[in-house]
Amino acid sequence: MRVQVERRHHGSILMASLTGELDHHAAEAVRTTLDRELQGRHNVRLILDLSGVTFMDSSGLGVILGRYKKIQDTGGEMVIAGVSRAIDRLFEMSGLHKIVRMYPNCEAAVVALKEVAK
Repeated sequence: MRVQVERRHHGSILMASLTGELDHHAAEAVRTTLDRELQGRHNVRLILDLSGVTFMDSSGLGVILGRYKKIQDTGGEMVIAGVSRAIDRLFEMSGLHKIVRMYPNCEAAVVALKEVAK
């Protein structure tokens, strides 16, 4: 299954919702899509919604960590929302949950990012 990326804005917050399998077959397309959206922007606040992701491997972790670093380097912030138990376990084993803030859903992530912006 191919992964789909839906982008939308919630005020000044960019949300990217992924659906499908984020594996080595899909990683480059997701990376390219997100990088195109982030190109030339500073102080981006991104919510990466993974509630529709059914599978992820180390390539997916690489995409997420790379976008996180890119956003941090330009003064922005990225958070993750809607992680399934299986993917949460992968994040826990990789240590990603210690680096990137995670929220149970997009609504909670929006509230948190708005609070940080105040």
